[in-house]
Amino acid sequence: MLTCKDASQLMSQSIDRRLGLIERVSLKFHLLICNSCNVVDKQLEFLHKMCKRIAKQPADIDSTEIGLTNEARERILKELHRKQDGKHTSGN
Repeated sequence: MLTCKDASQLMSQSIDRRLGLIERVSLKFHLLICNSCNVVDKQLEFLHKMCKRIAKQPADIDSTEIGLTNEARERILKELHRKQDGKHTSGN
């Protein structure tokens, strides 16, 4: 059976890759019995969804809608742009 630490790692990895069958089944079973990990899973899903949304249409997002101050929103956008610029220049 997975520990909460193992489950949180799988939840995070599932954002970047498709988990294997055993990993998916183990994680689903753990989430059935662990309320705390269910909360973490929902938070990760929310963060992933919001990051994708901000990256796609940053000007259309109302930062108050997701509880961010303007300063926090600007820091996030600056970091996203910095990482995107780094990917473009490292591929050349």
